[in-house]
Amino acid sequence: MNMQQYNYWLTTAQMPGEENTLTPLPQNVDVAVIGGGYTGLSAARTLAKQGVHVAVLEAESIGWGASSRNGGMVLTGLKLGMETIVKRYGLSLARDLFRCSLDSIDTVKQIVKEENIDCGFALTGHLLAANKPSHYEALKGEVEFMAKEFDHKVRLVAPRELSEEIGSAVYHGGLVDEFSGGLNPAQYVTGLARAAEKAGARLHARARVNRLERRGTRFFIETQRGTLSAESVLVGTSGYTGNVTKKLQRKIIPIGSFIIATERLSDELVRELSPKNRMIFDFKHYLNYFRLWDNRMIFGGRAAFFPETRNTIQRSAEILRNEMVHVFPQLRDVKVDYAWGGTLDFALDKMPHAGEMEGVYYALGYAGHGVAMGTYLGKTVAEAILKGNIKEHPFAQFKFPGAPLGLYNGFPWFLPLAGAWHKFLDWVE
Repeated sequence: MNMQQYNYWLTTAQMPGEENTLTPLPQNVDVAVIGGGYTGLSAARTLAKQGVHVAVLEAESIGWGASSRNGGMVLTGLKLGMETIVKRYGLSLARDLFRCSLDSIDTVKQIVKEENIDCGFALTGHLLAANKPSHYEALKGEVEFMAKEFDHKVRLVAPRELSEEIGSAVYHGGLVDEFSGGLNPAQYVTGLARAAEKAGARLHARARVNRLERRGTRFFIETQRGTLSAESVLVGTSGYTGNVTKKLQRKIIPIGSFIIATERLSDELVRELSPKNRMIFDFKHYLNYFRLWDNRMIFGGRAAFFPETRNTIQRSAEILRNEMVHVFPQLRDVKVDYAWGGTLDFALDKMPHAGEMEGVYYALGYAGHGVAMGTYLGKTVAEAILKGNIKEHPFAQFKFPGAPLGLYNGFPWFLPLAGAWHKFLDWVE
C-alpha cells in the first residue's frame, strides 16, 4: 500500500508554529493549564476572557495530540448508551449529562461563529449503522426511549431505506440523529488556539511538565523550558496523561485509534457513498467510523488498541483498508494517501470526568467524543474554577474509578486482552 504515514488533516491547516516555543514562561500565573488541545485551549480562552492570567503548557506543539488527529465528528450523547447511564446513575443525572452533550455541540457552534473559525463545521447529522439484524432490533427501542426520557428525536432507517443514507449493502438498517455534525479537527484546534491567544492566554509549546508540587497555597511547576508558579492548575491531557499526575494517569487508559484517508474521489462516487454527508459509525465493539471530507473517504477505527507507532500505523492501515473495502466495495481500486494514529482517553467506566483532586482540577475521559465534550468541559470547568463550584458540575457527580486491587498503574499491559475481548463480543453477538 503506497501511502504516507502522516496526519492528513495537517495538510489542510496552518498549525501554530514555533513562536510558541520562543515566548519565555511567566514566573507567576493565576491558572496553569497542562495540555494544549481542545480542553486546555477552551479553558484558557474562557479564563482569559475573564481577565485571568493563564498559561497553557503543552509537551509537544499546540494541538499535537488527538485534537488534530481525530475523525472530526461532533456527536450527541456519550460513549455509553443513555439506557446504561440511566441504570448506572439514575434518570435525573442522566438527563443532565445528556443535556451537557447537546450543550457541547452548541458550545462548538458558538465558538466557531464568534471566533470566525473556518473549519467546515456543519450539522449534517450522524448515522449509527446496524451490523446485524439484532442490532437493528435493539435500535427500535432507542427511538421511543430517547423521545420519552430525554425529549430527543432520533429516527430509524429501515434496511430497505438505507441506500438513502449510505452506499453500502453490508448493514441492516440504522439510526439517524440530525443534531450531530462534523468539522476539520486541525483547522478547529488551530482556530481555538488563535482565539485563546486573542483573549490574552499565553500558549507555550515544547513545555512538557516534569514536576508538579504544591507548596502552601500555590503550585510550583517545573517544565523542560523553565519553572513557574500558579494559584490553580487544570489538567487536560486526555490520552497523554503521564507520571506528573500519577493518580489521574491510573484512572485513564490510553487507547490507539487509527485513520486512513483516500485519494480524492469523484463527485458522483461521493454522492453514492454518503448522500447526506453524515458522520457514520457502526454498532460493533471493535467499531469503524467514517465520513467524507474534501471528496476523500476518512475511515477510522480501533484497528489496534495500542497507541500509535510506525508499526501499529502500518498494520492498522492495512486492517482499515480491508474494512473500508468490505463496507464500500466500490473503493477497492482507490488509493489510500494517508494513514495516522492518535491516542484516546478511556476512563475505566467509559465516562468523561471533571473535578478536583488534591487541589488540581481536571477534565478527562472523552472516549472518542472529545471534539465537542473536550471543548465543553474545558469551558465549564474553567467557569467552575472562577466560581469555586466544581463539585456542582454534572460530570463531578459520580465516582471516578480506578482499577480494582491496584492492578493498573498507568501502563496498559492488558490492551491485547481487551482487544481480543471486544472481538469476541462482536463474534458472540
